[in-house]
Amino acid sequence: MIGSSTSGFKPSELTEKGARVFVAHPFNPVYLLPLVELVGEPESCDRAADLLGKLGMYPLIVRKEIDAHIADRLLEAVWREGLWLIKDGICTTKELDEAIRIGFGLRWAQMGLFETYRIAGGEAGMKHFLAQFGPALEWPWTKLMNVPEFNDELIDLIADQSDAQSGHMSIRNLERLRDDNLVGMMRALKKTKSGVGEVINKHKTTLPQPVEQEIPITVERIIPESWTDYNGHMNEAHYVEASAQATDRFMEMIGADAEYVGSGFSYFTVENTVLYLDEIHAGNRLKITTQVLFGAGKKMRLLQRLFARGETLCATVDTTLLHVDLGKRKSCEPSTPISEALTSWAGRHSGLAAIE
Repeated sequence: MIGSSTSGFKPSELTEKGARVFVAHPFNPVYLLPLVELVGEPESCDRAADLLGKLGMYPLIVRKEIDAHIADRLLEAVWREGLWLIKDGICTTKELDEAIRIGFGLRWAQMGLFETYRIAGGEAGMKHFLAQFGPALEWPWTKLMNVPEFNDELIDLIADQSDAQSGHMSIRNLERLRDDNLVGMMRALKKTKSGVGEVINKHKTTLPQPVEQEIPITVERIIPESWTDYNGHMNEAHYVEASAQATDRFMEMIGADAEYVGSGFSYFTVENTVLYLDEIHAGNRLKITTQVLFGAGKKMRLLQRLFARGETLCATVDTTLLHVDLGKRKSCEPSTPISEALTSWAGRHSGLAAIE
């Protein structure tokens, strides 16, 4: 079977001459957005869904063949209306984009269309919303069935406005800005398990655990542009944020994971000491290793080493945490499995130097 990434053609059109083709249509940037629309014979789509799901994608099987599938039909509707609004002088490309990104686009990222409108119906829900706003669909607001003529005048108008809007940035810089913003929003949604955040969390549980090392690597990531300040290097607050990610990963390694937190217990940070040794810049690959300096009873003390640009040690973060009963909001002893795992790591690290 061949998977086609076509955004518009139906599988039946692609298989007219005997080829065995199904549609697997992803969305740019493919390395960040997990959605992939699957269209075709059920067996092929099911196999593709299983494979893509293991890669962290979100396979959406389209129930019936239709031109442009699901997502692009929605985008086409907004695109048509946008062209008319610009052609008729109602707004510019920048103003139209602001209406999306500063308004309903933020709602769509977490709730989509129908869940957003369910809230708009108040306590009475979707039925009330449809009863109140459904009749408005008969009003002549839309030009969805018409497309403005793509003559030189319209093309020049849109191209000129687009250049005025973002022509001061290169395409590469725009891509980097887009990706940084997407990652930031996806991380926020990951915490609330909303939208794409639920997909990320589900995939994380299927990933193989890293090979246990003497001092484990607990974070590997690229530094985004949004983490840098006016001096051109990573802001000091993000050293602590990156270290906190390493702490969270180590907590998972000893069993203090989301399920453990859900049972009513966790570790709270009570002190961080950061030693800044070198600059970290946007685009650098950051690696953090975690060493247990102390692990017994209620207390856990970790040393995070932050490396960038290969093996350059750029900072250390000395973190002290206490085990806490989340119901009583007071410190307490960890469970026996957590305590034994932490003690084991502390024993392995006891003979290692704290400072390199």
